[in-house]
Amino acid sequence: MKLQTTIPLERRSEHLLDYDARVVLIGSCFVEHIGEKLAYYKFQAFQNPFGIVFHPKSVETIVARSFSKIPYTEEAVFEHNGLWHCFDAHSKWSSASKSDFIHNLNQQVHKTAEHLRNATHVILTLGTAWVYRYLKTNALVANCHKVPQKEFRKELLSIASVVHSLRYTTDLIKAMNPNTAVILTVSPVRHIKDGFVENTRSKAHLIAAIHELLSSQPESKGFYYFPSYEIMLDELRDYRFFKEDLVHPNTTAIAYIWDKFKTVWMEEDTLKTMTDIEAIQKGLAHKPFHPDSEAHQKFLRKLEQKKMTLQQRYPHLSF
Repeated sequence: MKLQTTIPLERRSEHLLDYDARVVLIGSCFVEHIGEKLAYYKFQAFQNPFGIVFHPKSVETIVARSFSKIPYTEEAVFEHNGLWHCFDAHSKWSSASKSDFIHNLNQQVHKTAEHLRNATHVILTLGTAWVYRYLKTNALVANCHKVPQKEFRKELLSIASVVHSLRYTTDLIKAMNPNTAVILTVSPVRHIKDGFVENTRSKAHLIAAIHELLSSQPESKGFYYFPSYEIMLDELRDYRFFKEDLVHPNTTAIAYIWDKFKTVWMEEDTLKTMTDIEAIQKGLAHKPFHPDSEAHQKFLRKLEQKKMTLQQRYPHLSF
């Protein structure tokens, strides 16, 4: 008896991830989850330089500014509730110092440009097609920073506008780095605050736009889709795979989707190396009852030898 629908997945035959890969991840919460897994397994990954961003226009802004290396100036920041903010960046970057804040933003611009130029893989995850337009400037924002809602107008990006944004974003990425693989995905997190029907409309616009783009930019050109949204809603069709808010995937769901991602994108030799790294990570996290005992010292020596063996193969690894 089959009790679960399964999304058919095939291992890629090209652009597979190995330990020489350099990955850039930009987008919503799914980026954070995959980025944390990549970091745990010691891949070379650079994620969300301006913090979590949810809609395609905010992703476009990051890539376009990095491509052109347009610096942030005083006109791009504002003070609110004792902190300096930027509508392009997440609140985690906000600062009490205006000059430090602008400096940090410009550092991220240069870092992002450098990583995009050298990336083997770029993962873009879209969370919503709903956007907020700041009425004073008519610009779309990535984060409202708790500025009063009356200063914004909420809009739903059309499928055509999402396609246009994605095409512009990916054209810039390919202009910087023609050989990089671009992996597009839709976040499985439902934006229930927008409304149930509104969330469905939003996800539908994103999915339709991505596949319209992919129909003109096929895999042969290094464009791919990973069905994280579909895996969550079809394979994990049960609230036991969600956190208590019934919106965000829980640890089990994240691990499940990560396993599916590995199935598609990891080389066999890479999977073996990941097993070795996981053993080291668990060893480093081990809390001994008797740290000075001979048995524990022997354990530490073996652990150090495992680290050295891996670092000889992959010098960039650090534990």
